[in-house]
Amino acid sequence: MFGYDDDSAEETKPADYTGLKILAIVLPVFLVFIFLGNADMGLTVTIVLGLIIFAIKLRWNLRKHVWFWATVVVVLALHVPLFFIVHWPHTSTPTIAYTMPFGVADFLITLGAIGLAEKIFQRTKD
Repeated sequence: MFGYDDDSAEETKPADYTGLKILAIVLPVFLVFIFLGNADMGLTVTIVLGLIIFAIKLRWNLRKHVWFWATVVVVLALHVPLFFIVHWPHTSTPTIAYTMPFGVADFLITLGAIGLAEKIFQRTKD
């Protein structure tokens, strides 16, 4: 009646703990920024870093290529000056309200950079 068949038991996959792994990586970064007294910047760095790690996870099948890691390093290196140049407004608006759209755009740009690098460095099989 509800589409459950006892005879067709599907093979269960192990749980994917990607979110917890990303949290374990970015939480110490956020805590360092809180300790330094700049929680707003820490939240921005945490969101951007988490989304870049998620973009890496989505393209993890390319991890054996040097150009993949070179692209990730270049993308991360371009972010360092941006965090110190951009000054977020000090208003009553929550930081996540204006940080998250930039984080999502940055996530899409990172995926695009990896995709572009893949097209450039991918060798055609003739």
